[in-house]
Amino acid sequence: MSNSEDTIVVDARRLLCPMPVIRVQNAVKKLMPGARVEAICTDPGALSDIPVWARINGHKIIATVSRDDEHIITLEVGEESPL
Repeated sequence: MSNSEDTIVVDARRLLCPMPVIRVQNAVKKLMPGARVEAICTDPGALSDIPVWARINGHKIIATVSRDDEHIITLEVGEESPL
């Protein structure tokens, strides 16, 4: 997949747990496998919450970058889990 056109940015700045995960989850529901989501968060808890949620739901964390008070977590959407 190409990068920029297939990357959805989720602005979760100034949101506290569980809202960053919920915002990412809502974005992922609308995407096809292989698409990427970049979550921009200010809650340091998102650094563990989003990766745990991603692993449980079959998504892959591509990168995590922290600068100043912002944390950027990039994930790749996995195959839809059968429920």
